[in-house]
Parts: sequence; C-alpha cells; structure tokens
Amino acid sequence: MNLPQRVRIVEVGPRDGLQNEKQIVSTDTKVELIARLGAAGLPAIEATSFVSPKWVPQMGDNAEVMARIARLPGVDYPVLTPNLKGFEAALAAGAKEVAVFGAASESFSQKNINCSIAESLDRFVPVVEAAKAAGVRVRGYVSCVLGCPYEGEVAPEAVAGVAATLFDMGCYEVSLGDTIGTGTPGKTRRMLDAVARRVPIDKLAGHYHDTYGQALVNIYASLQAGVATFDASVAGLGGCPYAAGASGNVATEDVVYMLDGLGVETGIRLEALVETSAWICERLGRSNGSKVSLARVGCRR
Repeated sequence: MNLPQRVRIVEVGPRDGLQNEKQIVSTDTKVELIARLGAAGLPAIEATSFVSPKWVPQMGDNAEVMARIARLPGVDYPVLTPNLKGFEAALAAGAKEVAVFGAASESFSQKNINCSIAESLDRFVPVVEAAKAAGVRVRGYVSCVLGCPYEGEVAPEAVAGVAATLFDMGCYEVSLGDTIGTGTPGKTRRMLDAVARRVPIDKLAGHYHDTYGQALVNIYASLQAGVATFDASVAGLGGCPYAAGASGNVATEDVVYMLDGLGVETGIRLEALVETSAWICERLGRSNGSKVSLARVGCRR
C-alpha cells in the first residue's frame, strides 16, 4: 500500500466553518482561532472571504481580520475571492494567496453564485491574471464533485472539465469538494481517476463533507490515488446553506488522528488541535462535531 509520506492539511474552519454560524462571531474570536490553529501546526489556514457582506455578513470584518492576524513563518493564510472586486479588496488587505470557486453542477452554480458554470469560469480569468501580475497564488475550488442537491449524480467527466479549466487558467491547485457529503470511496476513486487524466494528481486536493459519515473513507481512497492535500475544519465546523442537510466539514482532528495512525506526517500537534476545538465550540455555544475531540475530552473527565 503506497500512501503519501506527508499530507498537507488546509484548515478551512475560520472561513468555511464560521461563515454559516447564525450569530455573528466576533473579530477577536476569529483572530484568536487563527492564532491557535497556527500554533497547533496547521500549514495553511483559510482566514476569511472577500465577498459582499450582503450575502455573507459573517465575513464583513475580512479586512480587519487580515490586519490583525499574526502571520507565522511558513504558514499560508489564503482568502476566498469570488470576483475581481473581491480580489482587489483582498490584495489591499495584504492577501498572498486567494481562492476562486466554481461548481461541477449547473444548477448548483446558478443557485450558489447566480451564474452558469461557463460564466463563473469567465469571471475568474481577470482574477487569475491580476493575481499573477501581483505575485499572488490562486487556488481553485470545485463544488458538488460527488453529488448535487438539485441534480443528483454528477458525471466525473464534468468535474474533470471544470478542474482542468481552473488548472489551465493558472490555479496552482484544485480542491475537489463533496459539498453535500454523499460520496462513497468507489465514487471518489472514479471521480479522481477522471480528473487525474486532465490534471496532475499532485495538483489536486480533497474537500469532503461528512454528512453521511463517509469523509474519512473518502480521504483514504484519495490517499490511495495519490492525493496528498486535504481541506478540513476544526471541530467539524461548517456546511453549505444551499444544500439541505449538508452540515459538517470533516473534522481536522479526525483526519489528523487517522493520518497519525497510518504513519503519514502532517506536522500538526493533535492535542493542541483538540484543545482549540473545545475552545471554539465553547465560544460558539455549539456541540463538537469531532469524534476524536469528544473522545479525548471525555477521557479527561
């Protein structure tokens, strides 16, 4: 069994995890969460998004967050930018890496960003060009790679087409998202095989939601395919407002625990991550979505 020796975890809790919280999370809490995650050894922490506060009020303090975070050496702090206006605001706030997001489902694209897949990809061209001119890296996201809440099954070739367009456009990496968490290992492998025929496997990342309890096995199937980068969210924070029932990114602690057990290096200190998980859940007044954190905290009582 040939698995990658080292895996890079992209922590999406401060952005994807918090953006759908019903109460507005204070800037102080966001800044401290990012600091705690960095201290735990996360190599990449998605800090915020530069979208209209009309659509995502939780991210209305994006510039302040970027101004206040203490940037650790060797740690990336990417932000989400849906269009050129968002990119320009992110650049002014000091962003060194941005992300653009498309979908493999036409219906989801229309409901999520109010345009077709082709139109969304066209919007990203000036963003990528501006980023290249400014020396800013661009990461691409593809949503609904293993199922859509409106269309059901999504063809692997459709995912491959969107991923290839993003990569050819200039995205250094493409993250493949199971937005509603309906994927299974077999479907995951078939999707990855199709995408890898268009995009090098070492330029792909996995972003799995745990709605059906399949995220870890889908990550394992991805590891077997050669994927060595995964998105995860501390305490399993987050979900998707456009996909009913799709609550829960895979918990970072659970991913790290599995990788530790496989002998795969991450550079992340699990105990510090568990402490951070308990802290943010207490701050938010919500239950913890990580089985590892629940088990570790329970054992201490």
